[in-house]
Amino acid sequence: MSSSAEFIPPMINGVSASKVFLQPSTATTVYAYLCHQFAHITAQEWQSRFADGLVYDAQGHKLQLDAPFQANTHCFYYRFLAHEVHVPFEHQILFENDHLMVVDKPHFLTMSPTGQYVQETLLVRLKQQTGIEHLTPIHRLDRETAGVVLISKNITSRGRYQQLFATRQVQKTYHAIAGYRPDLQFPHSVCLRMDKGQPFYTMQVLEGESNSETEITLLEHKDQLAKYQLKPHSGKQHQLRVHLNFLGIPILNDPFYPAVMHKAENDFSAPLQLLAQQIEFIDPITQERLQFSSAQALTL
Repeated sequence: MSSSAEFIPPMINGVSASKVFLQPSTATTVYAYLCHQFAHITAQEWQSRFADGLVYDAQGHKLQLDAPFQANTHCFYYRFLAHEVHVPFEHQILFENDHLMVVDKPHFLTMSPTGQYVQETLLVRLKQQTGIEHLTPIHRLDRETAGVVLISKNITSRGRYQQLFATRQVQKTYHAIAGYRPDLQFPHSVCLRMDKGQPFYTMQVLEGESNSETEITLLEHKDQLAKYQLKPHSGKQHQLRVHLNFLGIPILNDPFYPAVMHKAENDFSAPLQLLAQQIEFIDPITQERLQFSSAQALTL
């Protein structure tokens, strides 16, 4: 490896290195420091990373377990999981130019590395496919949700696309399969106050001024189920799922609403019936109106 102080760690199998600043500590080795700093990661996991040559110093040298600790410098490490459940569905690139990539994400594929997913994430798969390390999602979809998502390819223009979402200049249209209630009148606008719930990864409805809004249209119905078009005018976590559940028509196969139901990680039998069907905006670079639709479809 290069001994340059400007060492930039390479991408390995679509995974970028994490950078850790080594703050003053009583640790005598980098290994001991990392074990203390990241107590949620087992010592055996750190031992494996060192043994596999996945920890580097600031100059690009692979570190051994006994590498001495030096404060006020930094090191790099790569995160791979020994056991990761394969997600047997593929993404599709719908469009790309120098700035932007539009991707059709399948159900069950997490957007970015987190928790028990690294390789089996959309971002790492795209990095592997394209070789572009600085790909970054401009917005996000839940693991359970499928459909259209925008990915930034260009660091210099990324902020301009992110600003579109921050200022609500993006029109997003979703489709959902949920319960049918003949007593509900559509189109219907749901305005609710939402905040973090229990468990921490869910959301709840509270009293008070609304901070979320969704416009809901009934597209068709058959027996006890219906297909809805959803247009969110805000971007709260799980907003569409919470809003339909509030109406008493939870989305089909929702593992969180109305009740949390834990499924096996390798159970792909019942995808959440929620699809990011279309996205539309004026491109901040070209000023062209762009519209992209998912190749996937939900059917009653």
